[in-house]
Amino acid sequence: MSKVHILKEDVISKIAAGEVIERPASVIKELVENAIDAGAEAIEVSLQEAGKTLIKIKDNGHGIERDDLEKIFSRHATSKIEKADDLYDIRSLGFRGEALYSIGAIADVTLRSQAKDAREGWSIHVRGGKRLDLRPCAMAGNGTEIEVKELFFNTPARRKFLKSDTTEINQILNTFIPYALFHNNIRFRLTHEGRDLVDVAPCPDAKSRAAHILHVDERHLTEARGQFPEYGLKAFLVLGDINIKRARRDMQFIFVNGRPVQNKAIGFHLNQVYRLIMPEDLYPLFVIALELPAKEIDVNIHPAKREVKIREEQKICSILRQLCEETLLGTGQTKQAGNADLRSLRHSEETIERALMGTEIFETAQGRDYAYPAAAATREKQDFFVPELNRQENLQDKLSGAIYVGAALNKYLLFQARNADLRSLLVVDQHAAAERVTYERLIRQMNKGSVEVQRLLSPVLIKLSVQEMLVWERSQEELNVLGLDSNLWDKETVAIHSYPTFLKDIEKAVRYILGGDPLRRGDHDALARRACRSSVMAGDALKPQQAEHLRDELLQCLDPLTCPHGRPTVIELSESFLDKQFLRT
Repeated sequence: MSKVHILKEDVISKIAAGEVIERPASVIKELVENAIDAGAEAIEVSLQEAGKTLIKIKDNGHGIERDDLEKIFSRHATSKIEKADDLYDIRSLGFRGEALYSIGAIADVTLRSQAKDAREGWSIHVRGGKRLDLRPCAMAGNGTEIEVKELFFNTPARRKFLKSDTTEINQILNTFIPYALFHNNIRFRLTHEGRDLVDVAPCPDAKSRAAHILHVDERHLTEARGQFPEYGLKAFLVLGDINIKRARRDMQFIFVNGRPVQNKAIGFHLNQVYRLIMPEDLYPLFVIALELPAKEIDVNIHPAKREVKIREEQKICSILRQLCEETLLGTGQTKQAGNADLRSLRHSEETIERALMGTEIFETAQGRDYAYPAAAATREKQDFFVPELNRQENLQDKLSGAIYVGAALNKYLLFQARNADLRSLLVVDQHAAAERVTYERLIRQMNKGSVEVQRLLSPVLIKLSVQEMLVWERSQEELNVLGLDSNLWDKETVAIHSYPTFLKDIEKAVRYILGGDPLRRGDHDALARRACRSSVMAGDALKPQQAEHLRDELLQCLDPLTCPHGRPTVIELSESFLDKQFLRT
């Protein structure tokens, strides 16, 4: 008996929709691309409930003819390609004819459009893939308006997978902003519940558009251009200098023939260039726009067209790397020290001075405000999970009596165990160790409601991205619990008036905290995990006294052998292991 059967049309449509439409951001991507392809000079997007109940997109492009309206919600209906060979010469953002078909299959869609020079507009209504209405309508001029309501109304299981409004808005912004960034000649506007999230007028150049939409200072942006005829390549770069430091790779954009794409190779090579001027725990801003012959790339390898295949990818990466390096080292600005930098410098100088004088910073750790002091005879119920480690006691004992012998790469602290029977080298990851110390101290202080803070005479001003600002608005109470007293300075900037005394970098801590969804109230563990990433970092040069002090602080922690994110803080290299590596056995 045959097991193979042909799926029904309604099942096929929902599967196809799932390949293209994953969430509200997917709808916006497809419809914004259509508006750009239609030659729009202004694109407006309005949302309700983060697009779950309504997505409305309006453009002033060339519009759609009445005869075409009856076809556009059919599968594979497109005006952009005709034959298979056209797939290797794609010059538009959309081309498969799947977007409107897929959206119409899982939503209630009303599309109104008036073609250029047409006397009237026409409206079509589609719900769950079925056409309900086609009639004339009044329009103010040529262009298209689309209302997408009740997304996933007929696939409730898919709707349940949608995240919080904040998460979905962040996804929408991550989708919308690249198009607004690249097409600086178009006005883009995005509103949610009547509030403007993005509103940018046409800009004369890409650099000013980048400064405007990403909320950075244009003085810290540099442009570079290059033409490489042997590869048919034109490259345009907007590069942030050392004054723009990000805790994540959230301001890195790559475009190929106008299409925003992900490309690990290009991203890796450019980040490597920035390692020449920026610590490895911070990330730069860059916008890379490549123009290549259409036949040199394949945009048809991903259902959502997020990735492209480039024929001479490695050679192009090499070209971009050289162009980026020459630009940064040739025209980049020196780092500008703000209040936070000067305060950090003064704190470092005071720390070293106290270390050399042998004062309070190197006091015994017993009795200090650690999360759960190792000397305590009994422990109260823990507020966070600590994994069991069978080898913890043995390794802790070895580290406790070990002699500091030096540092490697300003990243790893080396201690020699003094046990005559089991001689070994103990390697401490200084960043992971500092994270553990800071994390447990923060947990203890937040649970007690008494975080030690330093008030600032003048506030630290931090320009936030649109996404960060949305999270800040919902996380002020949690920031206050941590000791980061903040308020709105202007529509793009927050002012920090206090900070926990043991956090090293205020701006970095704030960006880590705002780099995700708003925290649940009372979620001290998650808040501490984000904040402690601004602890002593790999690359920081520690004096011997500071290294030993960090070791002593680590040993007072409840779980000294892992950082808050699960990485080891200490590893052991036994003498027998080293002997084998040098063929001494």
